[in-house]
Amino acid sequence: MTESEFIAPLAQESTAGLIAEKLRQAIAHGELQPGAQLGEAELARRLGVSRGPLREGMQRLTQEGLLTSIPYRGLFVIDLTPDDVRDMYLAREAIERAAARRILQGDHVAAGDELLRIVTEMAATSDPNEISDVDVRFHERLVELADSTRLSRMHQTYLIETQMCVHALADSYVVHGDRVVEHHALASAIRSGDVHLTDKLLIAHMEDAVERLSSRLDHPEA
Repeated sequence: MTESEFIAPLAQESTAGLIAEKLRQAIAHGELQPGAQLGEAELARRLGVSRGPLREGMQRLTQEGLLTSIPYRGLFVIDLTPDDVRDMYLAREAIERAAARRILQGDHVAAGDELLRIVTEMAATSDPNEISDVDVRFHERLVELADSTRLSRMHQTYLIETQMCVHALADSYVVHGDRVVEHHALASAIRSGDVHLTDKLLIAHMEDAVERLSSRLDHPEA
């Protein structure tokens, strides 16, 4: 093994990495709908890139579980089932409870204040998609405040999947007031340093989201 194999100049974000992020956001915000097939030629044209880096970018999302390859048919955006939603929230609950415990061991007052400011933004809008974006940002920031790169890295894919569900069902997922109240209570519990209440509210919040999303996916006509 020579030094040059690992110690080398750092490159800027690759084209494939930028493409992967563009596709993640398109999936998260419903521009690429669950179950949609990805056409290489059309995507390359819209993104203004060649097919090589596009394929590499799509491969990254396949590894992350956001795309699925069906033999002889092509690549598709995953289509989340109620069981997928339950599994996704199981993973999110574990990550966010761990993050909250870490926050409560440090400056929980400052963390709570920051999360309460995000809740204020949520309360200030009535647009379902904006509310969903702020909702996701609240949970993303909660995990970031734990200052754990591994928790944040694991959390990201689950947040994209959450956005897929919530954006698709934004008009009926949950009424605005409920979301503000739930997030305000959670942020306040973190600010107060109440370990038991924070954990209890996080579990209830995740269980409520699973019930609402699973119900809508089971009965889309309702």
